[in-house]
Amino acid sequence: MPKTLIIIPSRLSATRLPGKPLLKINGLSIISHVVKKAQESKIGETYVATEDKEIVEDVEKNGGKAILTSKNHKTGSDRIFECFQKLNLKDVDYIINLQGDEPDIDIGDLKHLDRLVKKNSSEIGTLASKIKDKSILKNENIVKVITETQLGSQNFPLALKFQRKIDQSENRNVSHHIGIYAYKTEILEKIVKLGQSKNEIKNNLEQLRAIDNGIKINVALAKSSSIGVDTMEDYLELKKILEYKS
Repeated sequence: MPKTLIIIPSRLSATRLPGKPLLKINGLSIISHVVKKAQESKIGETYVATEDKEIVEDVEKNGGKAILTSKNHKTGSDRIFECFQKLNLKDVDYIINLQGDEPDIDIGDLKHLDRLVKKNSSEIGTLASKIKDKSILKNENIVKVITETQLGSQNFPLALKFQRKIDQSENRNVSHHIGIYAYKTEILEKIVKLGQSKNEIKNNLEQLRAIDNGIKINVALAKSSSIGVDTMEDYLELKKILEYKS
């Protein structure tokens, strides 16, 4: 059975909300909430890859594992690959890049993605959810993915492109992209060595580096769109939701 490792890139110097990984919900930091979700999935060992000692200390204090990485990485993919190299594990087939600012991620969606990439021996797998509100199509803060066929619970179609804004004429097979990736280890290494593409830099979408270099990305349907924390408003909204659930 192929083996999966979960690595969560995290840093304190986020542009829109500095320090967000250590903001607390129900007495636990956002990053440690994500670690606990990953551990509960039982997909594989979980590590946080970070440039900040404060995050390492918080994660370890709350029962997680973290690796200190360089401050010079431009993308999460580069950071998780350095973490993987430092771990020096030889028997890992897939690495899941889990966002460190989505503490309400659905464990079932993670398992679904892991199952599909292994079943199809995919180069890269990612998640997307159905778009229920048409205003999302024009919201450039929400990334959309266009797939070759309509995304459903039983299929794993290829991504044709990722865009921030979608014209109404293009809205066939469009879904709300969720920035979680499962990479074959050798594909992650290949992507990191390629360096950033012009398209990736222009659109600020690191998955375009793979697309631009002919690497295939399959898309799995997620049951829901988890709330990412990018602003103080996001944090307060998510805090209210999770505190209510508890």
